[in-house]
Amino acid sequence: MLRRPGAVRRAGAALAGLGLVAAVVAGPAGPAVADQVRGSQQPVLQTLRVDEAWQVTRGKGVTVAVLDSGVDPYHRDLVGSVQEGKDFTEGANPPGVRPRRLHGTYMASLIAGHGHGVGNGDGVIGVAPEARILSIRVILEDEEPGFRVFNSDERYDNVVARGIRYAVDHGADVINMSISKELATKEERAAVRYAIGKGVVLVAAAGNEGADKPGPDGFAPYSYPAAFPGVVSVGAADRGLRRASFSNFNPSVSVAAPGVDILGAGPGDEYWVGRGTSQASALVSGVAALIKAKYPKMSPPLVVQALTAGASRRPSGGYDTGMGFGVVSAAGALHEAARVARHTFTAAGRGVADPSRSLAGEALPPVQVVRRDRHAITVYGGVAAAAVIAALTCVGVIATVVGRVRRTGFAGRGAHAVRAEAGDRWPFEGPDLDRRAY
Repeated sequence: MLRRPGAVRRAGAALAGLGLVAAVVAGPAGPAVADQVRGSQQPVLQTLRVDEAWQVTRGKGVTVAVLDSGVDPYHRDLVGSVQEGKDFTEGANPPGVRPRRLHGTYMASLIAGHGHGVGNGDGVIGVAPEARILSIRVILEDEEPGFRVFNSDERYDNVVARGIRYAVDHGADVINMSISKELATKEERAAVRYAIGKGVVLVAAAGNEGADKPGPDGFAPYSYPAAFPGVVSVGAADRGLRRASFSNFNPSVSVAAPGVDILGAGPGDEYWVGRGTSQASALVSGVAALIKAKYPKMSPPLVVQALTAGASRRPSGGYDTGMGFGVVSAAGALHEAARVARHTFTAAGRGVADPSRSLAGEALPPVQVVRRDRHAITVYGGVAAAAVIAALTCVGVIATVVGRVRRTGFAGRGAHAVRAEAGDRWPFEGPDLDRRAY
């Protein structure tokens, strides 16, 4: 079953007094005052240090695919930034039922909301406000009438895999997956490999089962697609920037981001507040979009390195299974990206595997490395040469000293010394002992 790991609640005028619930709250809500919306976002934006990051880039030129329940392209804080892609859930709902698009709109606003009004100073601002959103529908809201059909009909088994490939083929630079499922499929694993091979960064929610009793391995359940190798698995931090009680903890978690009392946009110009690793994942996708905007050719492994190395509030020992390498920082990640930008993890040339093909049953030839860090080769080559010279010098010195000692011993010790060098036992006993001349 596909899940949307994030609870949401409609935000009314009095934003500060809202609590949190585990499901969507129905019923009318008063309009949110725009400056209250932006003001309520400030603690999260400050934690992520986006103001510093925006001095470098605001995400222009990057496309973030949102694999979710759909995005409202007409919300005033997203209008002009959303391209509607394919709906892989088509046929699950009865004819004539329109998608609610609540969860997807919420996540898209955290990634690329640009606000509205004078100078776009009102409403929701995302981490990468100049990025574009590619909306790909791969889940239904829990409340949609086709929800049970969608989660039981085998024709929808690989919607995530198909959505990933669609996103890659339609120009996505980053793919956000604020969704989770218990079991992985080979099609999803192959799709993840395909995306990474094409230079696309994948970010996913770690899941919200962390408050339950840990499994026999001592960890909270693994969630897919977050637990696939190469995917940035994101945990949720509470207001004190500790692991939120609901956030999954296991070795797949890469980084954490704020995931409690997160305000975002909802369909029909509404605003919502909620909690979950969904929201945390969307915020990290925004940071990944900033990196790709500044360094468009940076490979996914180096983007992940920038996210993890640039994190703040690092756990004791550098890593733990709840917070990963720490709380993601937009400014810190861009700083690290600048440091590693001249490197590459990309192999090219004859023998390199085609990322669109499965590795099953294939015997691949050795990969020829065609890009080398010549500076590092020069430095380490020089160190190795110096070590060889030093070793040879030491051998020469030792040989010279030994030769001098042997010549001195032969001249001063007489026949006894000659017999000892020849292998006879030195006569330490007997009358000769006291009469040796030195």
